[in-house]
Amino acid sequence: MIWQIVASIPPGKVATYGQVAALAGCPNHARYVGSTLKKLPKDTTLPWHRVVNAKGESSFPKDSDGYKRQLARLNDEGVSFRNGKLSLSQYGWV
Repeated sequence: MIWQIVASIPPGKVATYGQVAALAGCPNHARYVGSTLKKLPKDTTLPWHRVVNAKGESSFPKDSDGYKRQLARLNDEGVSFRNGKLSLSQYGWV
């Protein structure tokens, strides 16, 4: 169910881990969503990069490859960041 919800997030929009968990019928299980996405194969086509934390930030350590990859993919979709944060009110899907 988590994969189906993440696959439904349109380009240029994001959802938080908590929102994905709630939509999957597992409210208060945001960490479970994170651990599920962490186990995706490297060649996945699932748009995992459209899931961010509740602050509108990437959960990857700053300057890590995952952090850079996530911000670049979102930037390619028109999502802009300011000081490492995006506006959930502007880019939020749910």
